[in-house]
Amino acid sequence: MTEINVFLDAAGLDCPLPLLKAKQALNRMASGEVLEVLATDAGSVRDFEVFAKQSGNTLLLSEDNVGTYRYLFKKK
Repeated sequence: MTEINVFLDAAGLDCPLPLLKAKQALNRMASGEVLEVLATDAGSVRDFEVFAKQSGNTLLLSEDNVGTYRYLFKKK
């Protein structure tokens, strides 16, 4: 089980707010810490995959639970 250091509830927010809030949270975190994000914006799936590749942060988990998306990022 992965230890979550920071939790971000971005449910109800439309693109690009979930990604912007996740970036802000990651900027405040230490290297190796894990951010959990909940979102309801379907576009967040693509946004977070691209962000992980471009930023160097690791996307540990991306799951869809009936329209609620859960992500785990490990800060680089």
